[in-house]
Amino acid sequence: MDEKIELSIIVPLNNEEDNVKEMHRRIVEACQKMGKSYEIIFINDGSTDKTLENCKGLSPLKLINFRKWFGQTAGFDAGIKNSKGEIIITTDGDLQNDPADIHLLLEEMEKGYDIVAGWRHKRKDSFSKKFFSRGANLLRKVLIQDKIHDSGCSLKAYKRECFKDIDLFGEMHRFIPAILEMQGYRVGEVKVSHHPRIHGVTFYNWKRGIKGFVDMVSIWFWRKYANRPLHLFGGSGMVLSFAGFLILIWMAVMKIFFHTSLSDKIWPLMGIFLVLIGIQLFIFGLLADILIKNYYKSQGHMNYSIKEIIES
Repeated sequence: MDEKIELSIIVPLNNEEDNVKEMHRRIVEACQKMGKSYEIIFINDGSTDKTLENCKGLSPLKLINFRKWFGQTAGFDAGIKNSKGEIIITTDGDLQNDPADIHLLLEEMEKGYDIVAGWRHKRKDSFSKKFFSRGANLLRKVLIQDKIHDSGCSLKAYKRECFKDIDLFGEMHRFIPAILEMQGYRVGEVKVSHHPRIHGVTFYNWKRGIKGFVDMVSIWFWRKYANRPLHLFGGSGMVLSFAGFLILIWMAVMKIFFHTSLSDKIWPLMGIFLVLIGIQLFIFGLLADILIKNYYKSQGHMNYSIKEIIES
């Protein structure tokens, strides 16, 4: 039988040639200090420098080499699906997250949490990066309401069971705790250290911010209406159709009783437009409702998650 692995440390890498060896050393040192069995998984995400070359020869290490750049979320997904540890630790490879803080995540997890997120309460980033990050955090609190301070911190700990039915796409690695919280998992948070980047350059820019916002809206929809899309689209459709009917009735009254000319008025067209849009939204809601039900049926599970069944 294979030896039980307690920790899987997953690190996506993109052009981190000057960081990989030191990152590996710090992870090994932290795991040995905790006295836990572990595996280290590096994902080379389309690096064009010597990252792959510098990874070779490091031990212990499982190295996943992508054919090209697919992004950090894809790196985390590949690492998770190729891991064996009972607890999965994710972190960045730029040395800004400190592997020495892993024990803080594990200690917090012992309080009964399924996920523990790191909180960079004293960030060592540029003003512009912190500015955009704080703006994204405000939007996240409004739309997603995941109750953590720092979804952008990659240093997180998860129980293996969390990823039983999870596939990651887009820029969704930031919102894994929110996705899991929607399924009933308990999410905790702990303050961790954060260091300035010494080698390499950050890949965070406005394009990633836009992608993150789109994913945030997607998660908002799943959180609020994944199990009842008809309530969103059908309800909106009924409101618009009702408004359109009111406008048409108003125009009819003006024409019949007050002999008002409607040839130069935009309101009749507006009323018809709202009625048609409302009908389309209602039909779309019905179709989305059918698709959601077929999705759950094809996946072999329902829109709820059972933690355990206790018999006595």
